[in-house]
Amino acid sequence: MSTRWWRWADRDEVSRVDAYTRQSLYLLLWGSPLFLALQALARIPEDQTELALAVFVAGLVVCVPATLVLRDVMEAHPQAAPLPRRALPFLAMLAVGYVAALWLPTETRGLAVMLLWSSLAWSLAGLRGRVATGVLLAVLTVTPALAAREPISVLLGLGVGGFFIFTVRVSLWLLAVVRELDEARRTRAALAVAEERLRFSRDVHDVLGRQLSVIGVQAELAATLAERGDPGAAARMLEVRAAAHEALREARELARGYRGTDWAQELEGARSLLRSAGTEVELAVDDLPPAWHEPAAWVVREAVTNILRHSAATRVEVRYRDEELHVVNDRPVPADPSRTPAGSGLRSLAERLAPLGAALRTQHTADLFTVVTALPGTGPAAVPAERASLLDATGTGHTR
Repeated sequence: MSTRWWRWADRDEVSRVDAYTRQSLYLLLWGSPLFLALQALARIPEDQTELALAVFVAGLVVCVPATLVLRDVMEAHPQAAPLPRRALPFLAMLAVGYVAALWLPTETRGLAVMLLWSSLAWSLAGLRGRVATGVLLAVLTVTPALAAREPISVLLGLGVGGFFIFTVRVSLWLLAVVRELDEARRTRAALAVAEERLRFSRDVHDVLGRQLSVIGVQAELAATLAERGDPGAAARMLEVRAAAHEALREARELARGYRGTDWAQELEGARSLLRSAGTEVELAVDDLPPAWHEPAAWVVREAVTNILRHSAATRVEVRYRDEELHVVNDRPVPADPSRTPAGSGLRSLAERLAPLGAALRTQHTADLFTVVTALPGTGPAAVPAERASLLDATGTGHTR
């Protein structure tokens, strides 16, 4: 359903503030002639009543182009835009009006000048820039003297004109602030969506990457056994099927948002996966503080995935000692100087751990590759709420 300007309930909060500001300024522009006419009525002789009425109608006519100019000024705010095109014929109309007012009787002349002055003040008060403000304020100060040649009229024009400029500027400034806040809110919402997508992609990598590694290892072993005519090939294929079902189950849980990271399950999964690949596993992590279980699970998951993909390991050791978690494997791939040592996966994992107070580094020798994660005994640092979703989104990457 399209939103109409008169359907207040169909508008959002920003649109309501925008409509309120615009309509308030339009009301002030059109209401000022009526107010000035009522003020001047008591001072106009009876023989000039018809002339004063004609002047009042002419003042209302001038409000039409003044409204268009005011709309252009509001559209250009907050930029210091040049004078709107509509302002030129409008200013010419005002100049003619001021000259014509000089030929009117004194009492009616005052009404005519103030009507023109009011339209000028409200329509152009929103112009930005020192020159535009200075010229407008000078005109608003001097023109009341055409109505009443008294020093007080100059002070009145300066004070009231300055008030008009202040009122319009503050109104447009508040409107700009509301728009910026709304834009920031929309940007934050879009960022939250992007962060959630990134978090989901990381979790998909973690879940399916591990399970596909299991399936690949088991399928390769089953194929080898089948070629030899070993009856154990059937059992291995059953393990492949079980791994595929497990991957499907975890993928469904991930899609529903139910999946978490469990330290005990991660260790058991890593041990089962490595042993199925013919790798001995030694665990010594009983002293790991519970507060570090989930971050440690991230490290083990990424390290084991990399071991399967990038080594021919026969032995893996996971141990916690002296506030450091070590994941060590033998027979690593030779170090490649052209490649980032820590790789994209471990590098992004290090970025994920850093806000928690943990530090990840790697040690690469000819015989061993070690992922070392410093986990202070005080436990993970508190992460501000506004960074929590971003932290979750920057999960482990791909491979080293």
